[in-house]
Order: sequence, then C-alpha cells, then structure tokens
Amino acid sequence: ARLVESGGGSVQSGGSLRLSCATSGFTFSIYHMSWHRQAPGKARELVATIDSSKRTSYNVDSVKGRFIISRDDAKDTVYLQMNDLKPEDAGVYYCKTDWPSIYWGQGTQVTVSA
Repeated sequence: ARLVESGGGSVQSGGSLRLSCATSGFTFSIYHMSWHRQAPGKARELVATIDSSKRTSYNVDSVKGRFIISRDDAKDTVYLQMNDLKPEDAGVYYCKTDWPSIYWGQGTQVTVSA
C-alpha cells in the first residue's frame, strides 16, 4: 500500500489549503480514511475521518466549520480542505487508512503565519 500526501505549504492566517492523499496498492473504496496532524513538540492528533460511505466526523473542535474531509473513490484519493487557517493549525498532516488495515502516509508540512 502507498499513501502520498500533497498540497501542504506556507500560508498566512485566514488562508486556505487543500491537502490530497493519493493512494495505491489496496481497494481504496472500502477503506475508512482519516487525516491526522502533528505540531512541533506535540503528540499526533486525529483531525477528521471519512468512512467508505462518505460519512464524516471531526475530532478537533477548532476545525469544525473550517475543515472539510472528502474522498473521490474514482481517483483513490482523500482530501482535506482547510479554510480560515490559523497559526495553531500548523504542523505535519498525515493521511491514514483506519479499516480494514492501517497504513500511513509520509506527511505534508503546513505552515501558517500570523
């Protein structure tokens, strides 16, 4: 299995980024997926999940209403649209398969300046 994140970068506070996680090597459409992030000096945290039926959940209260997780099964890709970015959103963002097996991507860096 392979997961490759892209779309990270450096933005000013209030800006937007769209992260993509392109996958291969497994049957993407049946997998539950998630995005996680890790800020410097902090533990990695779950940000959002999307299951195979495209039901979504957001684990971090501060991203609710600003971030949107989605998936395109025809492209074997999961996305994280991040709007109104804040400095506290900075970190390395990882995509992960949650079920039926667990795989991690290598991460993409997000930097948000005040």
